[in-house]
Amino acid sequence: MPEFEDAKKEYEEIVKQLSDPEVLSDWEKFEELSKKKKELEKIVDKQTELEEIQKKIKENQIIIASEEPELAGLAQAEITELKEKERKTKEDLNSFAKEKESSGASYSAIMEIRAGAGGDEAALFAADLFKMYSRYAESRNWGVKILESHPIGIGGFKEIIFEIKGPAFDEMKYEGGVHRVQRIPETEKLGRVHTSTASVAVLPKPKRAEIKIRPDDLKIDVYRSSGPGGQNVNKRETAVRITHLPTGMVVSSQNERNQLQNKENAMAILSARLLEKKERENIERLGGKRNEQIGQAKRAEKIRTYNFPQDRITDHRIKKSWHGIEEIMSGKIDKMIEVCQQEMK
Repeated sequence: MPEFEDAKKEYEEIVKQLSDPEVLSDWEKFEELSKKKKELEKIVDKQTELEEIQKKIKENQIIIASEEPELAGLAQAEITELKEKERKTKEDLNSFAKEKESSGASYSAIMEIRAGAGGDEAALFAADLFKMYSRYAESRNWGVKILESHPIGIGGFKEIIFEIKGPAFDEMKYEGGVHRVQRIPETEKLGRVHTSTASVAVLPKPKRAEIKIRPDDLKIDVYRSSGPGGQNVNKRETAVRITHLPTGMVVSSQNERNQLQNKENAMAILSARLLEKKERENIERLGGKRNEQIGQAKRAEKIRTYNFPQDRITDHRIKKSWHGIEEIMSGKIDKMIEVCQQEMK
């Protein structure tokens, strides 16, 4: 079968690449190739098993055609068993092929959360959303890396951008939009319920060679990183700001202690935004325009409300609600994500 030959060739090429010393020193590439090897290995082994079964079926068919009654009866019985094995093996093969296709199509996610209306309480809510998403990612054995953040002194974030490393985008893309919280802030002395918002954007992280950025198209500035209140927290210029000249996009990172890591973080954010721009017309696959996801962070432009006094979360797009808000905010968002995927595909 041509598909099997292609899979076998790809498998052999990956095995060859994994023995290359340069690949061994590039952990990200080595990890990616190892994952592909495992996927292809299942397909190659199952296809080999299928060919062996089909070969035995043909041998038994030859015996039946030889007109030897005693042997023909045994051969026919064995063909019946082999046909069942053949059916099951084909099912497994199709399943493995779909798994490979699915994993190959899925992206890691870059998520951007910004405090909207509500001052410090909005920043605290942004931090709560980050904790919710990062804990969910941890439950799925996905890595989480903060790319950029602007914290405030009381533990919230004006903005936080982070990467979820794993096939996360397909699950997380429906989280994009304005989230509204109704609760009594810790600083509220009269027990009044306040309403605040935070906006979430979800972008796919481009795969290798998917976005090519020319060095000549970049203007890179370095500066001292700052903490809450704007004070300098680093004597060296480790923070990085990158301007993509053709589009005017500006990204920055100051989260890491060295300039190189901050540059890598900023490039990850830039490449994700450029991919979203490049494929904006394919709204379904990318889960919506970034501007539509972010909106203006006003109270009326909401996709979901987190009502703490009533212990209820409501998704306004699909008109469904869930109770147990504390448990959900601790990262148990499986049911919400599953229902959104089903209702909004």
